[in-house]
Amino acid sequence: MPLYRITVRRRKNSNGILLEAGMSVVVPSKSFCNPITTNGGQIVAEAFMRIYGVDLKRAGALNTVDLDVEMIG
Repeated sequence: MPLYRITVRRRKNSNGILLEAGMSVVVPSKSFCNPITTNGGQIVAEAFMRIYGVDLKRAGALNTVDLDVEMIG
């Protein structure tokens, strides 16, 4: 089961949600595909909500432009 580190690339303030560059989460995935594009990025959105209390979908930041994906395991 691979692990991915998802990191915010740049500061973004959208819809009242502030994302700071460097905010990151580690998520496991059942597949070797990008977790942002798999299943609508649900596991990534849930991880950011659980750890930082921010809604990536509402901020419009659940994409590969605002987030960097790195496979770590």
